[in-house]
Amino acid sequence: MPQTPDYIRISDEIIKDLHSGRVRPGDKLPSIADMAGRFGVSSSTIQMVYVRLEALRVIRRRQGKGIFITDPATWMREP
Repeated sequence: MPQTPDYIRISDEIIKDLHSGRVRPGDKLPSIADMAGRFGVSSSTIQMVYVRLEALRVIRRRQGKGIFITDPATWMREP
């Protein structure tokens, strides 16, 4: 069985943290550098995580303020 790419595994973990209540809508996510250190991956991998989460509407980037979790009611569901 092929290994799940890091960016999918990490974004799925963030979504699981949301469902478990570890993080909540409105929470600010750590910087790309902090997330890369936490997960032991490159910053480009975390950028891919954030692109995926943004496409699913799980996060929203606010210029100059950071990256924030959105309300689950606004999320797109994967097919």
